[in-house]
Order: sequence, then C-alpha cells, then structure tokens
Amino acid sequence: MTGGSRSNVLLLMTDQHRLDTLGCYGNEVCETPALDGLAASGTRFEHCYTPTAICTPARATLLTGVLPFRHTLLANYERNVGYREELDGRFPPFSEALAGAGYRLGHVGKWHVGKENGPREFGFDGEHYPGWGNPVRHPDYLRYLADRGLPEFRLRSQVRGSFPNGQPGNLLAGVLEQPVEATFEYFLAERTIERLRSYAAHHRTDGRPFFLACHWFGPHLPYCLPESYYHRYDPAAVELPASMAETFDGKPQVQRHYSAHWTFDSLSPDDWRQLIAAYWGYVSLIDSQVGRILRALEELGLTDDTAVLFTADHGEFTGSHRLHDKGPAMYDDIYRIPLLARVPGSAASAAGAAWPGGRVDDSFVTLADLTPTFLDLAGLPAPAYFDGASLLPLLREGRRPDRADHVVAEFHGHHFPYPQRMIRTRTHKLVVSPADDNELYDLTADPHELRNRYHDQAFAEVRRELLGTLYRVLRERGDNFYHWMTSMYDVGEKSYDTALSHVDDHAGKGSE
Repeated sequence: MTGGSRSNVLLLMTDQHRLDTLGCYGNEVCETPALDGLAASGTRFEHCYTPTAICTPARATLLTGVLPFRHTLLANYERNVGYREELDGRFPPFSEALAGAGYRLGHVGKWHVGKENGPREFGFDGEHYPGWGNPVRHPDYLRYLADRGLPEFRLRSQVRGSFPNGQPGNLLAGVLEQPVEATFEYFLAERTIERLRSYAAHHRTDGRPFFLACHWFGPHLPYCLPESYYHRYDPAAVELPASMAETFDGKPQVQRHYSAHWTFDSLSPDDWRQLIAAYWGYVSLIDSQVGRILRALEELGLTDDTAVLFTADHGEFTGSHRLHDKGPAMYDDIYRIPLLARVPGSAASAAGAAWPGGRVDDSFVTLADLTPTFLDLAGLPAPAYFDGASLLPLLREGRRPDRADHVVAEFHGHHFPYPQRMIRTRTHKLVVSPADDNELYDLTADPHELRNRYHDQAFAEVRRELLGTLYRVLRERGDNFYHWMTSMYDVGEKSYDTALSHVDDHAGKGSE
C-alpha cells in the first residue's frame, strides 16, 4: 500500500453517462452539485476511457481486472450473438481478495456481468437486479413501493422514432407518473444508505472495513423521469452537438445503418433538444441521489476513512454523430468517461488540509486501473496478470506512475459481431475495422471527429506510426486481432508463421 491504514471504499457508478453532462467537466446548464463537490475535494481525470463501450464486457473488466479479449465476456446477453454469457472463473473477481482481507462487500443496483450469476455469486451482499435497464417489476423494488405507499411504474408522453421498415422505434423517453421518492434511482440510493448504516454499526464493534458499490441503471436511455426532472431544463437552452453535422462521408457504412436503427432522421432538431434536455434531467436526478449518499457518509462519520470514486461503464451518443445509444463507432462520445476520486491519506490531508482539492489529472487511464486501485486501498498487491495499474500513488501523493501516451480500446459487437480496435493519442485517433473502412482523425483540427483522414496522403506518416504502435500493443497483450494487421497493413516485416500451422512451418519457402 502507498501509505496509511486500510480504507473503506465507496464506488458510485452510472451507466451510459456522457462526461460532458457534468458541471465539473464544463457543462454550464446541467446542475450536478454533488459530483462537482466530489471533484472539488479530490481528483478529476480528464482522459479516462472505457476498455469497450458495452455494459457487460466493461463491467466484467472492472470485476476481474483484465480486458475483454481476455475474460471473453464480450457482449450483453440481451443482444448476444453466440458469445459467452457468464464469466468462466479463469480470472477471480477482486472481491475474493478483499473478502480474504476481512472486508465486508456490498453491491447495490445494476450488475449485468453475465445472465444468471449475480452479486452474491461473487461474494457481495445484495440483490441481483438483472438486465440492462431499471427492473421495475423486481420484487425488492415492489416491496419498497408498497411499504411506503408509493405508486408503481407508469409512463406517459412516450417518445419514439420510426424504424426504417416503418415500425415504431425503441422507447427513447417518457414522463413517469411517480414522485421522485418512487423512482428506481431514489430506491437504489435508499438501499445504499441502509447498507452504509449497517456497515457503520458493525464497524464500530469489529473494525472491519467495507467495499460498497452503488450502480445506477441511468442515465441510460430511455429517459423515464418524473415531470420535475423531465422538464427541468428548457430545450431552448440546449445547443445541439457539433457532430450532428455528420454526413458519414468516408465513414464506415455501419454508422449510417446504426443511425437509421436509432431512428435519428425520423426525429426533428426540436425533438433532439428535448431528448438532450431530458438526459440532463436524468443526470441531475442521479446527482441528487449521489448527494444523499455522500451526506449519509458524512453523518455516519465515515468520510475521513472512506475512498469515494465515481465513474461510468461508458458514454452515450444522445444525437452526436446522428447516433444514439452506443455501438459500432469508437468516438470519444462513448469511450471517454468521467472519473472522480477522493481518497484518505493524501499528502495534503497528512499536512492538516482536508483534501488535495480540485486536482485535475490528464493521464490516460481506464476502468482496468480501478481494479488494482481497490486492492491497493486495502493494502493488497495486484495480481501480475492485471491489465491496469493502481491510481493510488497519483491520488495520494500526486506521483505519476509511468503511463503510456496513448490509450487502446476494443469492440466485439452489439446486435451483431463487429470487431474493432482503437488507439487514441493526444492528437490523433486510429480505428481499425476489418469488415469496413478504417478511420483516422486529427483531433487537434477536428475535435468532433467528423473528417476521416485515413486515406489522406498528408497523414500517411501518422497512419503508419499509429498502425505500428497499435500492432505492437496488441501483440504484447496477446490480443489476436493483431494477426489481421500483420498481413494487411504496413506494420513491419513478418516475424512469425501467419498460418499458425506446423505444415506451413516445414513446407519451405521455395517448395512447389
């Protein structure tokens, strides 16, 4: 451990959450005082990325500490196209190590790491709320409503587009006929506070630390909100994303198809302003629940002993690039995610200050770095096979561990198989798509990733350099995607038998 005693850990996590909805990341309309306060009292990461912009594989990485191509849980089971549906046990969850060190383990909210196995199968206290969206018929939620005399889920003013075949599109938003206290978001915060109180009471008698996670299902679409949050923000105050100017010229064809699947062109600009305003309302609803949990932490006297981290599994398009949801397009809208962290035992707190306070870090980090961070906070070493590195030296002492000047991400499909790999630097992004066109963006001149420069000869050297770096990283990781690159791109002289065949090995280069 980097120093100090073992810390409690409180992980707050959202689903499909755009970084630019938070005030601390620059949004001047959407109100997020609780998360802004967390950022001001800790560290805000400017360049945190998900390893893949799909719920289940990203969450499985957080649980196991290894990248999706290694744990091989590659798709959400609801949209599965033949991939594995449960983790196979090759990589133990971090919860095993924490339990062995005496930690109490709690999980509240979205799980979505596989189909049948829930939190309890991985050592956590907590109900299994299955699926990708709020399970509004779950018995635990219905008991909560009945005990408090609150109305069950009911929706009006539904918003849908039209599919290309003329059928009604997926539900995008609607007004809940429930008070805030009846929402699934409030319910999850209430269950988290209850568990915090229980852990605090036990801690006073036996001193055992805890790891507790609250995972909201939102602000993932559909945006189902009480009137006060659905209409909290005036759509006229919404500036449409610059990337709505997307033409798909020179882009992978799949993006055009995905735009049609999410009914983009069947909705007007005013419809999109209302959807974005509702999305912001959803973010503010969750922020208010974050505030409730953090206040409970303070009231229980746990703040000084508890590391608090906030992040998301991935982002959302919400109209950017004329797309919605997430899927086969590796834009920053869905790969760059918020990460806020406040930990006890910092150099500043040791000197008598409350916290380091409002530090901003621009290192490239990923969700895979959080798993070893959890273990480090418990004074435990990370297994050698982990794909990330602990952030604790940076958070506690401001020391920058050696980190790459790029981030690499992967995608395996959603609705259909569609393999991609991405490398992003400070100035450029390369996306390799074997079934479609590759992409190269100049992020300095084109921060919204609108113009694909992959075939532009002015970028030939940048293209070659990024292809070479991506190739080397994938080979070092053992990600077999690199085999495709060996034969197709300028990545250097072939250094292995690309047929992977003993017959080919012994055939001889000159034989007929």
